[in-house]
Amino acid sequence: MSQDPLISTEDSLRVSVLSEALPYIQRFAGRRVVVKYGGAAMAHKSLQEAVFRDLALLACVGVRPVVVHGGGPEINEWLARLAIEPQFRDGLRVTDADTMDVVEMVLVGRVNKQIVNGLNRLGGRAVGLSGSDGGLVEARAWGGGSHGLVGDVAAVNPAVLGPLLDAGYIPVISSVAANAEGQAHNINADTVAGELAAALQAEKLILLTDTPGILADRDDPSSLLRQLTLAQARELIASGVVAGGMTPKTECCIRALAQGVGAAHIVDGRVPHALLLEVFTDAGIGTMVVGRSQPGAAPAPPVRRSGLPGHGG
Repeated sequence: MSQDPLISTEDSLRVSVLSEALPYIQRFAGRRVVVKYGGAAMAHKSLQEAVFRDLALLACVGVRPVVVHGGGPEINEWLARLAIEPQFRDGLRVTDADTMDVVEMVLVGRVNKQIVNGLNRLGGRAVGLSGSDGGLVEARAWGGGSHGLVGDVAAVNPAVLGPLLDAGYIPVISSVAANAEGQAHNINADTVAGELAAALQAEKLILLTDTPGILADRDDPSSLLRQLTLAQARELIASGVVAGGMTPKTECCIRALAQGVGAAHIVDGRVPHALLLEVFTDAGIGTMVVGRSQPGAAPAPPVRRSGLPGHGG
């Protein structure tokens, strides 16, 4: 059969991509996917637009995305404007009362609404929340209060999210939450995303980062480990292969999986449309951590995911 000259190679490619996505669209319709949004994907306008489009498309085809966000760079920008010197200890922001006021203003009042407006502009009905709203997240002091108002997750009550998700809304949640006494705390957004994914029994937890994923050699991007079991992820932390800022992200994935989340993904948010590449393609992108070995997975890292069914799943 001859090729219709009116159908371009680009058109054929689009149809092929849609066809490949069909089984994943069918599989994830009605399923909950928690996305941690931050890093370069939040800092660059073109990447912001790609993320918003991905989330709106996921919602349009029946997936139920939940977005959790941080906003570190904008917090630092406002601290500088207000002549408040940011302090960090052990890689975490030390948050005194003045800094907490800025964190809450920026995350809840600015960044959250920028994301909501971006999604709504594309037809994705987004609703902005913080961890405090509806008692969604209860905070506790991290490290016994060693970092001021830096918090950890004490409890999650996702009841407020159910009606929103069932009605087709996209919850957008900032990682600020109050403790039992009503004092707001600044919680790591990865941690909030992981605990929310567990409480929602999400199909997927996806962390958008500024790295390709988990690397066997942190100086070699080509050493990406595409699929890991829980046991393998724990061993990589114990052996020091996973270190630095990747450690809390990997631990977040481990905790979520241990509490029933289907799969956890650490993906490169610098890649346009990383979310769709992860969810709706056979090859996926980044590192997928699963609770147990899947058919076709290699017994130990480095594991290649090429052609593995269910990575997009």
